[in-house]
Amino acid sequence: MSTLSLTVLHTKYNLIETARVPIAIISALAFPTLALLFFVVPQQVVAGNALYATQAVISLAVFAVMSNALFSFGLTISENREKPWDPYLRTLPAPGIARVLAQIFATGTLGLAAIIPVIVVGGLFTAAEASPPRVLAGFIALAVSSLPFMLIGICIGYSMPSKAAIAVVQIVMFGMAFAGGLFLPPMLFADWLNTLSKFMPSRQARELVIWAVQGGQLEWWVWVGILVWTVVGFAGALLLFRRDEGRRYH
Repeated sequence: MSTLSLTVLHTKYNLIETARVPIAIISALAFPTLALLFFVVPQQVVAGNALYATQAVISLAVFAVMSNALFSFGLTISENREKPWDPYLRTLPAPGIARVLAQIFATGTLGLAAIIPVIVVGGLFTAAEASPPRVLAGFIALAVSSLPFMLIGICIGYSMPSKAAIAVVQIVMFGMAFAGGLFLPPMLFADWLNTLSKFMPSRQARELVIWAVQGGQLEWWVWVGILVWTVVGFAGALLLFRRDEGRRYH
């Protein structure tokens, strides 16, 4: 089989494995949408303003992608490392890139599924608005800005056991969500918190998607931050993967 065929096959079974635990899918779909319904829709100052409502929808879409990436990579990898099936898969002649791409595609599929309810609720119950080309640009920006979250999840998965990974993923997720302006707009931050927030990949992702959907000027620290987080995350993930491989296979 070709690498592409193996990737599709692995993606299929990754999704089937996730679907066997329905609460995992339900929570990924429900939480960002419920946050929009409870904290944005009732506030007419935000929900009735097209600019604020669109940014609120974008923020929760970024949160949906971030939480899905952290949980999917962090918990899945840490749990797989503790099962005998994972070492067996790594001994098969199939290329490792097929499994990596399959995990990315499966995570991306769940992330897309989590974004759609947020967009639907935002379109129906708030004044959020964007043209179809801008929405498409927003999806591309979300895909690009999700890379640091995936790599952070990989680092967590390869650095600790599953019981610890659960706690660390939640701390990292909510910490970056609050500090990155996903739950509270950065315009309400104190100066010191706003400065700190600009170093967070969640804030950088938020600003990139807002720029893609609403236009305007893209600050240099947004794309530089995403690039730095991606490079550092990739280096960390590669280092931890090799350390894990050395511990378990040599």
